Amino acid sequence: MRWTLKPKPEQHDIDRLTAALGVSPLVAQLLLQRGIATFEAAKRFFRPQLSELHDPFLMQDMSLAVTRINTAIAKGENILVYGDYDVDGTTSVALVASYLQSYYPNVATYIPDRYAEGYGVSFKGIDFADDNGFSLIIALDCGVKAIDKVAYAKEKDIDFIICDHHRPGEKLPDAIAVLDPKRSDCDYPYDELCGCGVGFKLIQALGSERNQTITDLMPYLDLVATAIGADIVPITGENRILAYYGLQVINNAPRIGFKAIIDQVNKETLTITDVVFIIAPRINAAGRMEHGQHAVNLLTETDYDQAAAFAKNIEQFNNDRRNLDKEITEEALSQILDDNEEERFTSVVYKPHWHKGVIGIVASRLTETYYRPTLVFTKSGEKLAASARSVSGFDVYNALMGCSEHIEQFGGHKYAAGLTLLESQYEGFKARFEKVVSETIDPSLLTPEIQIDALIDLKDISPKLMRILKQFAPFGPGNKTPVFMAENLVDTGYAKGVGEDQKHLKVSVKQGASKPIGGIGFYLGNKLDTVSNKKRFDACFSLDENEWQGKLSLQLKLKDIK
Repeated sequence: MRWTLKPKPEQHDIDRLTAALGVSPLVAQLLLQRGIATFEAAKRFFRPQLSELHDPFLMQDMSLAVTRINTAIAKGENILVYGDYDVDGTTSVALVASYLQSYYPNVATYIPDRYAEGYGVSFKGIDFADDNGFSLIIALDCGVKAIDKVAYAKEKDIDFIICDHHRPGEKLPDAIAVLDPKRSDCDYPYDELCGCGVGFKLIQALGSERNQTITDLMPYLDLVATAIGADIVPITGENRILAYYGLQVINNAPRIGFKAIIDQVNKETLTITDVVFIIAPRINAAGRMEHGQHAVNLLTETDYDQAAAFAKNIEQFNNDRRNLDKEITEEALSQILDDNEEERFTSVVYKPHWHKGVIGIVASRLTETYYRPTLVFTKSGEKLAASARSVSGFDVYNALMGCSEHIEQFGGHKYAAGLTLLESQYEGFKARFEKVVSETIDPSLLTPEIQIDALIDLKDISPKLMRILKQFAPFGPGNKTPVFMAENLVDTGYAKGVGEDQKHLKVSVKQGASKPIGGIGFYLGNKLDTVSNKKRFDACFSLDENEWQGKLSLQLKLKDIK
């Protein structure tokens, strides 16, 4: 691990914010590192307000979208709400469809089959719309590059409204409206919304025309918060407000589908991390193992018994997904070893029988193991399909652009992408991808980095500090859990390996004359020798609360020691 201590803000800025807020210099430093430099900015950060959400009509084409939907409703047209099969797509579809159905009946949903149709808008989906009398398709979390599909729909007198958040190409589809804050001609103040976030801006605009307040729309925010967490968008600005209130809905008044999942896993209060690791994988498992429509059915269900039955099925999909994920990851790791590819700048692996629904997860696992840009390929019909994952600081989407002559099609983000190519292109692509990455990546990015916010003395760790840090939540990209570093620590003699194969490390540490404080380091069991026999060591960690036999105590959640 590379330990990188973030630059400390100027002392006079720390002193000024400390005085303005009445907080410790450490808290002031953490806020300044997050770009929060004034009392007003701190107030917005600690007390997000729904009233501070931007006017949805600031988004390019929003008026056109609202007018077309209202015309469809006035004329009694059939509306098809179409979305991708992942968490962002299925939550978006559930959100827009359930909102429209609350006052208009002629609304149906469509999720493409991951295997038969692939990512995004499909010709098959448009044919379905044509065969069933739909004259308007609202596409969510996809569509901004679907120029040929939208043209095909137009030939059949089907209009498109696109709600997307991916980077557009040079040309936009010929749709009635293209809502995408990443459009170069869009002046919307915040461009990091997820697909479900763009969908929420659409219903916010529709609601404002129907005299609905933002409070009336709050029940939909459980879906938005889940998509924000799952799609790994920055939890800053508008996303922070949406996630903050969405978590309140999840914990206090979740929709029936979420309640069925939460009851099944027996969890009381969920953080955004719980949403990412508990709710999101289950929603995702439907599209990975069976069909994304199962997730939409669960998220739009209003009868608890029916939702519980749906949730039970989805739990089984998730268990199947886990087993496949483990099996394919082991095969992929052994392929890297067998091919003697440990010294490469990239990991590119392929087996025709690997399940397309879990190759993205496997790519993430391989990236965790070898820490380099990774692609996992499988056979998909006549072509090969792959999921790409990257390392922090390296744009894999740009790297794929440099390999475009070996690719049929691709799309995605800086850190995650998908692509298809012909089997005959595979070896050429693999060589080209290695060349592009090796020539453009900073070699230091191939070692995992821990970014440390601040040095801290153990004596300054207190319940009061923990109470304030908890108010920094929800955490995520752009607002990560604060990480601290403490130097010259000594274990009190308690250090031991715990868990299966003693792979985790449990310690009780002191610094000088400080009181001992417990610590847990997951997957740090191999560092036991570093801390035993009163050896001095440095540690980086976040702060955590540990509940044991009804007592709550602070502990260090160790990230690395040396």
